[in-house]
Formats: sequence, structure tokens, C-alpha cells
Amino acid sequence: MNDQSPILQTVPLGFQWPTVDPFLFCVHHLDFYPEADGELGPAASLAGRSIGNDFEPRDGWRMYHGSHVPGFPQHPHRGFETITFVRRGLIDHADSMGAAARYGQGDVQWMTAGEGIQHAEMFPLLDTQGPNTVELFQIWINLPASDKMVEASYTMLWDHDIPRHVVTTGPDEPAATITVIAGELAEHTPPSPPPNSWASRLEADVALWHVVLEPGSSWEMPAAAGPDTVRVLYVFDGKGLTVVGESLDGSTGAVVDASQAVELASSGHVELLVMQGRPIGEPVAQQGPFVMNTEAEIRQAFMDYQRTQFGGWPWDSPGPTHGYEGDRFARHADGRVERPELV
Repeated sequence: MNDQSPILQTVPLGFQWPTVDPFLFCVHHLDFYPEADGELGPAASLAGRSIGNDFEPRDGWRMYHGSHVPGFPQHPHRGFETITFVRRGLIDHADSMGAAARYGQGDVQWMTAGEGIQHAEMFPLLDTQGPNTVELFQIWINLPASDKMVEASYTMLWDHDIPRHVVTTGPDEPAATITVIAGELAEHTPPSPPPNSWASRLEADVALWHVVLEPGSSWEMPAAAGPDTVRVLYVFDGKGLTVVGESLDGSTGAVVDASQAVELASSGHVELLVMQGRPIGEPVAQQGPFVMNTEAEIRQAFMDYQRTQFGGWPWDSPGPTHGYEGDRFARHADGRVERPELV
């Protein structure tokens, strides 16, 4: 790369993608589950799998920590936020506040763990006649010290509320489509993140964009607003992408110069996730599901969890699911219910 290249650093993508402040974690889950067994699990033998800790994609899918329904049963968090963007399939959420949700098919759940929460994220398989593909991104974004102990809550960003920016040179020309999850883009304003999120601060310059480039399409990604903003492109599907004429391989993460507009173009079908933000710039102490600023705060988190269980677990199983119908909904801790199908 020459000195003028907008690509500052590249790294190959594994199961867990490398991130930079304010982001802590990112995983792209893509599981080609078979037909369902009528009880929300796969109609397939689980023999030979490490049930409870199945992360090997045997036959193209994984059970993760699930024993019958795949997913992530009851577990705690403190001190950061989870952003779950589900492109295909459904997620059943349940938490220690008594809240529940079923979401997917383009929806995003943005959960502020704050002072502490337990939740479960299960992948119910509904189709007994065909495959049950599940594709999602789970992203962790840090909270500044001033907001680490706020009350836990979650916000739903339903698919029909999330704007798409479509770029073409003509009605019959290939398109670039950008799904705007966070951060304004070309006069498209996404739903607001939770009020205590780092992303809710204008000066934080946080953006999450999912970009699809059809063969022969291009898009000029605008410069970031802030001089300290860090921008990372994750090329997770397809090949043929160039960044200002410079080739960028598939399955690659690239830190790019956020201070300049750059043209993304592709000779093939390419998908990438753009994550950007101004760093929080505070010390990070992390152990498992807790992210604080000091080791003493981490020890306190474990003691608090042992003492309070972050409100306990009001469900009759560690991995609750929400029935055999596909209707999406969210029931919050205050009793408020959202049903996007009725909008």
C-alpha cells in the first residue's frame, strides 16, 4: 500500500472479528439449520456434538450453548451494550426483568446491560418442511464510565423502521444498498439508540451500516463527521471489492481513513459491515460477560451477581422460547408491548 492509500490496516476475519474502541466484540453467525422437529429444534441427530458448547459448524450449523433449541441460554452482562442485527431467522429473547421478545427478519435489538441483566437468546426453528437458516451479527459496544451502572433496558429497531439508502446510476443499473442501523446517511435517519448509549451522543459519531454491492455497482462512502472517528470495513461475503481502486479481499477487516470520502466498487456481489465511532478512550477491564474500567469493578460485578443474580430468573427454563407461531413482538419490563406486524 502506498502512503496515500485510504486503507490503513487489514486483518483476516475469523469467527470473532477484531474490533476497535468503542466496539468490544463482533461475531457473524450464519447457520444453515435443517427442517425443524416440531419442537423448535433441528430434525437431525445431535450425536457427536459437544452439547452445551457446540461451536463447530458440523453440517453447516451449530447448537452453541443450546441443548435442544440452538442459541444462548441464561447468562449475565454488565457495563456495555449488545446490538443484535438479525438478517434471517428469529431470535427469542427473555431476561431477568421479565421482558421477552421474538424478533428477526431484518430487526435489531439494542440492549443496554448497564448495572446488570441476565438474558437468553434462543434460535427457534419453525419450518418443519424446509431449512431454517439463521444469520445475525452480534456486536458489543462499550459504555462510558458515567453510564456503566444505568438501569438495564432494551430498544427494538424493527425492520420497517430501519432506512435503506439505494444508489444507482439509472433505473436498470446495478444497485448499492446500505442499511442504516445507526448514524445518519444521505438524509436517512435511523431509529434512535437507547438514551444512555455512547451512540446517542452526536459527538461520538457512531455508525453501523450494512452494505450490499451488486456486480458493477459503486458507492461513495462519505467522510466521517469527527476528526477522531475510527472506521472499520468488514468484508464478510463475496469478492471483487475495490476501495478507491485498491483491491480488498473477502473475509477481511480493514481500518480505513475516516477523514476522507472513499469510493467502494465491486465486480461481483459483495457484502460488508461498516462500524465506526469516536473512541471512548477509557481503560477497559473485561472478564467474560462483564466490562468495566478497573479490575476492582470486575470483582464487584461478580460479587453483585452472586448476591443478587441481577434480579433473578423468572422463567421456568434457562432457554425460554415463545411458541410455534412466527409473530414478532417485544414485551418490555414495564408491560409495554410492540407488535411490528400490526404497524
